[in-house]
Amino acid sequence: MNYLKPALAFVLLTTWIILLNTNFGMIPPIGKFLNPFKGFWQNAEAVSFQPEEKTDLKGLQKAVTVKYDDRRVPHIFADNEHDLYFMQGYVTAQDRLWQMEFISYVAAGRICELVGDKALELDRTQRRMGIPWAAAKAIGEMHTDPKLKVALEAYAAGVNAYINSLSEKTLPLEYKLLNYQPQQWEPYQSALLLKFMAKMLASQEMDFELTNTLRLFGKETVDLLFPDFPEGIDPIIPTGTAFDFPKDTFAVEQPLVPDFLLSSNEYSKEQHPFIGSNNWAVHGSKTKTGKPILCNDPHLQLQLPSIWYEMQLTAPGVNTYGVGLPGTPCVVIGFNNDVAWGVTNAGMDVKDWYAIKFKDASGNEYLYDGKYLPTKKTIEAIKIKGGETFHDTVVYTHHGPVMYDENFPNGNYSQPMAMRWTAHDPSNELRTFYELNRAKNYNDYIEAIQHFECPSQNFVFASKDGDVAICESGKFPLKYKEQGKFLSDGTASRYEWKGFIPREHIPISKNPERGFVSSANQHVTDSTYPHYYNSGYGYEYYRNRRINQRLAAMSNITSEDMMKLQNDNFNLHAKEILPFLLTEIESSKLTPEESEAFQQLMEWNSYNEADLVAPTLFSAFWDTLYNTIWDEFANGAEYFDGEANTQFRKPSYYSTVNFIINHPNHDLMDIKATKEKEKLKAVVNKAFKEGLASLNNKNINWTDYKNTTVGHWARIDAFDTPVNVGGYKFAVNAISKQHGPSWRMVVSLEEPIKAYGNYPGGQSGNPGSKNFNEQTNTWAQGEYFELHFLKDAAQENKNIKHSQTFVPKN
Repeated sequence: MNYLKPALAFVLLTTWIILLNTNFGMIPPIGKFLNPFKGFWQNAEAVSFQPEEKTDLKGLQKAVTVKYDDRRVPHIFADNEHDLYFMQGYVTAQDRLWQMEFISYVAAGRICELVGDKALELDRTQRRMGIPWAAAKAIGEMHTDPKLKVALEAYAAGVNAYINSLSEKTLPLEYKLLNYQPQQWEPYQSALLLKFMAKMLASQEMDFELTNTLRLFGKETVDLLFPDFPEGIDPIIPTGTAFDFPKDTFAVEQPLVPDFLLSSNEYSKEQHPFIGSNNWAVHGSKTKTGKPILCNDPHLQLQLPSIWYEMQLTAPGVNTYGVGLPGTPCVVIGFNNDVAWGVTNAGMDVKDWYAIKFKDASGNEYLYDGKYLPTKKTIEAIKIKGGETFHDTVVYTHHGPVMYDENFPNGNYSQPMAMRWTAHDPSNELRTFYELNRAKNYNDYIEAIQHFECPSQNFVFASKDGDVAICESGKFPLKYKEQGKFLSDGTASRYEWKGFIPREHIPISKNPERGFVSSANQHVTDSTYPHYYNSGYGYEYYRNRRINQRLAAMSNITSEDMMKLQNDNFNLHAKEILPFLLTEIESSKLTPEESEAFQQLMEWNSYNEADLVAPTLFSAFWDTLYNTIWDEFANGAEYFDGEANTQFRKPSYYSTVNFIINHPNHDLMDIKATKEKEKLKAVVNKAFKEGLASLNNKNINWTDYKNTTVGHWARIDAFDTPVNVGGYKFAVNAISKQHGPSWRMVVSLEEPIKAYGNYPGGQSGNPGSKNFNEQTNTWAQGEYFELHFLKDAAQENKNIKHSQTFVPKN
């Protein structure tokens, strides 16, 4: 009976795949897939997870104990670091092998090997971005660190020990669906996964789009709509903080404005502007226990299996709990006996584009400071399943790889474009997590984050000693004002970065007077900071202010209070602009249905709760208004004789709100497609009616309109999970259609530590397991699980359900 439901589910899934196919996969050989002894049937697990009591493994040095709790979270107890990371690799692969290997294929530009030429553009993009190149440099750097070398090699050995135990019968389901076999794991693949995270978090920019915007609309308009420091910001380091070093005096170069419109940056289309995160730490002076509380919820694409894997790692010198990235050793976000830490994305622009001039069509030389320098070329051989190998030539300059040229897919680039990106530089970010896992105090925290370079992150910290702190850690270019906002001239050295901001100049907030530290992807400082910086895609302006407003007003804080704040659905964006917009609407000219919607918005409390209709009405109204105001940006190529695929940067919601309130009669308010000369009132009324019309006069509640879905990594629709949940992209509970809090954690640094967490998905990567997706509904409901942090292997805990011993195999 235990196997009946999973088996039935797999039968339905197989039928669905055969009849409908998938968006991103290939139908496997049906006879092989349906084989009752080796096919998908064998992936159905018993309802109750039952590991063997004792297993021998070649590669272990001593016996290791693994205890599993009621959510299948492994608690690993080893006698040395080699065995600790060996077992982390083994246990993670046991639950997430396909996921970690698949992502390494994505990062390496090898998906064509699995699904054929439909992934060719993706694979070429990864390689032209230099992801494999950067990973090779990173693993070289990490291998110079003796402790990290042990961790990486032991982790890989553990993964391979699990791979070697597999048979065709026990292969994870996705291997059977896509009809391929796992390969031996290498430390290089761990580096690939770290660079994959750098791509997700530190490659967002709109240099091409903003350059087009500058050319068409001029500097005055760009300064108005894209200021580096808008009014009313609430930075991570409190406004008014003094900096004790002088302001940069670099010469300000003029932006490069080519006499043609740039083709759209193909990669920017993949970027999601609402990837973000929240973290904060409250000082004991504001908590009920008198001890700090640290909170973190990184906002990423919602995926199955989850991007995170939860576990405890214990060996001499380390006892840590939290989540890590499947495929890499250590805990990334978590706590130990003495401290807790978490991260948010810094959003700093650390990737700039340089226009290159080749000497001739060969691309063997490029102009730089009046001389021609030699390029380097690599031939990327992209193997294609069921087809011939595709060879792509990637040209490298001293700036970095030339990603865009006339050979790039869908490209129409009048000049080759080279990329300068800090992720290409040798680095050892893993060392940060290795040290944080063992940190005991504030000084250890500061030492640990010095190793973190890309992606830049806001590391929040709290300790049992009572300290709370936050620091934006990374490798930040020294730039002249506005450098990197627009395309740069690659032919002259004066457009190069001037070095990097010294570590001692990176601001830190420790035990501030207000009693808390926090970040939510906003500016790190106010405009008085002496070094120039900017965001590649745009900073956050709503979540951060809501968090700070709530924390400032709270006292006697408990962990439950922090859980409520992480799940806060208050829409500060709507609260600040909707009352103003409603005053512009001519209510006498509304239909009965429009009047009813108008009244609902008047009465709405600005909370985006799942079952409310008002958030849907506001979203439809605002989205229509936003697109109507910025019609010139959406259709710039049409209106200004540009290429059809030319894109322009639209202002942020925050800048749009300021524009609406302060510039209601600006020329950009006019709708280009009409003969009339519209101003704000006309635009608002038109958008209100059209926005409501897009809903077909239906009362659609927010959860159905938003349609949040946790999707499968391989885009297998049958495994996707729709979620009934509230939230908003600019609410603290920042849930949109496919993005949201990928892990929620609350840690109270009392004695003993009390910690809580949850994430959408489950520990197992097997769709045939009850642990595959068991936590998604509780996550959507804002519920938490207590995290069972054990002092040692001997500690009794009623939530531990299984204990497994692994011994060395001769």
